[in-house]
Amino acid sequence: MQGKAVGAAARWRNLRSIARTDGLILLPALSLAAYWLAGEAGLLTLAVAAPLVLAVLGRGKPRAAPPAVAPGLEGFATEARFVANLDRVLDQGVMNARTTACFVLMLDEPDLLVARHGRMVLDQVMLRTAERLSLSLRAGDVVARLAGHGFAVSLAPVQRLDLEQAVQISARLQAAATAPLAVAEVTVHPSVSVGFCLAARAPAPLGAALLDAARTAGDEAMRNGPGAIRAFQPEMVGRRADRSALRAELELALDEGQIRPWFQPQLSTHTGEITGFEALARWQHPKRGLISPAEFLPLVHDAGLSGRLGERILYGALSALSRWDKAGHQIARVSVNVSASELADPRLPDRLKWELDRFSLAPERLTVEVLESVTARSDEDVIVATLTRISALGCGIDLDDFGTGQASIVNIRRFPVRRIKVDRCFVQRCDTDPAQKRMVAAIMGLCDPLGLETVAEGIETPGEHATVAQLGCRHVQGFGIARPMSVEETFGWIERHEKNRVKARQFGRG
Repeated sequence: MQGKAVGAAARWRNLRSIARTDGLILLPALSLAAYWLAGEAGLLTLAVAAPLVLAVLGRGKPRAAPPAVAPGLEGFATEARFVANLDRVLDQGVMNARTTACFVLMLDEPDLLVARHGRMVLDQVMLRTAERLSLSLRAGDVVARLAGHGFAVSLAPVQRLDLEQAVQISARLQAAATAPLAVAEVTVHPSVSVGFCLAARAPAPLGAALLDAARTAGDEAMRNGPGAIRAFQPEMVGRRADRSALRAELELALDEGQIRPWFQPQLSTHTGEITGFEALARWQHPKRGLISPAEFLPLVHDAGLSGRLGERILYGALSALSRWDKAGHQIARVSVNVSASELADPRLPDRLKWELDRFSLAPERLTVEVLESVTARSDEDVIVATLTRISALGCGIDLDDFGTGQASIVNIRRFPVRRIKVDRCFVQRCDTDPAQKRMVAAIMGLCDPLGLETVAEGIETPGEHATVAQLGCRHVQGFGIARPMSVEETFGWIERHEKNRVKARQFGRG
C-alpha cells in the first residue's frame, strides 16, 4: 500500500513537471479522447475543465528570478550580482590561498559625446564597450555595468597578482575599450579612465568594499585623465570625502557669488600699455579661504556645472569691463576661458551676444580662450561651427596652452584663431636656456606667416620679458607682471601701472 502511494506521488510529480514545462502539449490528446468518448458534450466539458486542471498541475511553479543583467546588456552582471560574486570569490580565496582584483572603467566626457552625436550613440558605445570587455577576459572573469557611464570587472581567483600585473591588465582593458567604433554612420573614438584595487589592499575583505575602493581609484583616474590609470591608495578616501563635501557646496557657492573672476593683466611688449585682462575663476570660501582652481574646477565639471560657472565668469568679466570704462581706464578687452562642453552648446554665441548687449559692449572687446586640446580633435564639427559663429559675431579667439597638446596647423586653421598663447613651459628660463629660446623662436616663426598674434604666458622675470619681446611676441602675461587680483584691486593696480609707464616714457625722452 505504501509502495502504491509512493508511485502515485511520483506520477503526480511527473505530471506537474510536464505541466510546468509546457502543459499545453496535453491538449490535443485530451481533446481527441473527449470527443471519442462523449462527442461534442465531452469537448465542451474539456474546454471548461482544462484551464482549471492545468492551473492545479502548474501550481507551485517557481517565479522567474529577477534579471541578472542590466537592460540592453544581456549576459552582463548587474552591480548587485557583481558584488555577490566578489564576495564568493573572496571567500574562496581565503580557503584556497588565491586572490583577485577589481577594475572600474569610466567613460571620459560622456556629456560631450551626447552633445556631439546624441543619446543613442552613447547607448551603443556603452553596449559595444561591454561586449569588447567581455571578449578580452578569461572564463570566470565578470563584467558589470555600473550606474552612470562605467563598468566593473572582477577577475577569477588566481594564485598570484601584483601591482605590475594589475597595471598591465588595466592597459589591456583600456585598449579594448578605446578602439574606434563605427556607430550610426559616425566613427567614435571613446576614451576611458581606469581605477583598480587588489584584494589584498581593499579596506575590508568584502565585495562591496573592494568595488568601492576601485571606484575611488577610478574617480582619481578621471581627474587626472582622460585615459589615466590609477591604483587604489588609502589616502584617496580622505581626498574623496573632501571633494564630496566641496561638491555639495558648489551650487551654493555659485548662487552666493563665492566663485567669481579674478583678473590678470596682459601687456604690450612694444608700449607697455595694458592690452587686456584674463578672467580666472577663484573660489573665496567663507571658512577655507581661497581654494585653488585645480581643486574645484574638476568638481565643477564632474557636477555638470561648467555652464553655470561660465555664466558667472562671463557676467563678472563684462561687468568689470564696464566698470573700468566708467572709471576712465582704457582696457581694450577681457578674456574668458570656455570649456569644450560649453562650446558643444550651439546656443553659446547667442548667449554671448545677449550678455554683450546687456552691458552695451562691442563684441571685439570680448575674447574667448579655447584649450589647444580642443582643436586637436578632428571630429569637433559642432565646436568648429560654434567658434565660427563667435568669430563672426566679432569676438576674438585665443588658442590657450599652445605647444602642450597635439594641435596641427591644419586644425588650427579650421578655427578662426586670432592669437596663440605660448605655454609657460616654453617661456620659463628662455633668457638663460638656449633650447628654450629656440623653441619660443620657432613658435614665433610659425605664427607670423599665419598672421597670428602671440601672448607669452608665465612671465616671471625681466629677462624672460625682454627675451620674448626680442623674439617678436606682441603680448605678455604672468606673475612677473602681476598675479590675478579681484576686480576691486584692479583699479589701484591700473593707476599705478599707468603712472609708472608715463614716468618711464618721460625718462626715455630725456
